[in-house]
Amino acid sequence: MPRLLLVAIAVATLGALPPFLLGAQFVLVGQELALDERDLGVAVGVFFAAAAVASAPAGSLADRLGPRRGMVLAGALAVAAALTMAVLVGSLAGLLVGLALAGVANAALQMTANATLARSIPTGRRGLAFGVKQAAVPVAILLGGLAVPTVGIALGWRWTYGMVAAGAAVVVLLAATRTGTGRAGRSASVGAQAAPRRALLVTAGGTTLANGAANSLGAFLPAWAFSQGMSAGDSGLLLAVGAGACAAGRVLAGLSADRREGGNIPVVAAQLLGGAVGFVLLAQEGLALLVLGALVAFGVGWSWPGLLIFAVVRVGRDRPAVASSAVQAGGFLGGAAGPPLFGWLVVTTSYETGWFAGAVALVVAAALLLYARGMFLRDLAVRPLG
Repeated sequence: MPRLLLVAIAVATLGALPPFLLGAQFVLVGQELALDERDLGVAVGVFFAAAAVASAPAGSLADRLGPRRGMVLAGALAVAAALTMAVLVGSLAGLLVGLALAGVANAALQMTANATLARSIPTGRRGLAFGVKQAAVPVAILLGGLAVPTVGIALGWRWTYGMVAAGAAVVVLLAATRTGTGRAGRSASVGAQAAPRRALLVTAGGTTLANGAANSLGAFLPAWAFSQGMSAGDSGLLLAVGAGACAAGRVLAGLSADRREGGNIPVVAAQLLGGAVGFVLLAQEGLALLVLGALVAFGVGWSWPGLLIFAVVRVGRDRPAVASSAVQAGGFLGGAAGPPLFGWLVVTTSYETGWFAGAVALVVAAALLLYARGMFLRDLAVRPLG
């Protein structure tokens, strides 16, 4: 199972890379394709919109398919998407096609990994497992930031996507030959209890707002730092450092969840409020506050996804992937709507307005999640977990 977890993390990282590579290298991509911040927001939004559309059917399939087939399928889609970005993109339209394909791959991988971890990892280590798995996204952002000074500037931005395709092909081969062939777990029995739908919908709403703000941070921070006087390489490194803090925060959040009994959603709400503080700092003058705000927004304000999914799959009964798909669909919708709205705010008003709007979204998201927690607790009182 450790090998299976490593494969899931690797595929998740590679699948999440395309939009964040675009954000990190937008100075280079925008110059070649004549794009502005509004185009960047639309492109990143298409990735998450495709993932949102694909998440529900992917969750249903993941509850029936084993890890090998699910990961091979998602990884193959990631290879195709990366090759499209590296070879075929010559305009905004081609960019959108490549990112849409990558979004579908990302949804398939996330649902497969969620179902596999929920059914295969012992309860006492499941929080850490979800934290490590969700660290794949900030690791993707970190790699995107490092790609600017190491590959993008030296060889060109297309080479970074070619490297993603090669890496995804290797991981697909490992998934096809070295993971178990068994099914992800038993199917839901007739009459099995489902997760509380209304609570999941409210949670999805909060996740939509939170992820909309967070993905705007990942997509636009390098361009904002560049506009404030950082070089393209340094702005990419700032993104990498922030993503590293985010990955560490997700792992620590999962580890701490395994050491306590419940109470995870209030922790998520506190993380979101801390992220709002980071967004406000980003809007202030001076590079020092910009760097501090980026680290707080990433390290605290975006360290919650694994913890929230862990909390939700605990009430997923026999359908953990379906339960988690409701939350991740909300996250994908946030990724679809947030960057385009942020880009529109930047073009029509200012970056500062966009950062303040993100802070407000995080505060409202925290309130929604606390409200949803009350609904989960009432459901648990009526239907205790078996």
